[in-house]
Amino acid sequence: MGNHCPDCERDLVWDNGTYRCETCEKSFVKQVFCATCDALLEKLQACGATSYFCNSCNELKSKSSARIVFEEQKTVS
Repeated sequence: MGNHCPDCERDLVWDNGTYRCETCEKSFVKQVFCATCDALLEKLQACGATSYFCNSCNELKSKSSARIVFEEQKTVS
């Protein structure tokens, strides 16, 4: 499962803590939500594996059961 731009569907590039679309010239933040209750999930990473924890459901969630959204990073002026 790759990380694709929500606007043009091209691959996103990891750039200094955010994902960047070189075609659209936009930066995105990856948000992961629980498919059951729609709460923002906490990322757990160990030994190369990534899982998520839902504080609302009080359950461990797999990456495949999570809903991943790329939100455009807003610039502060």
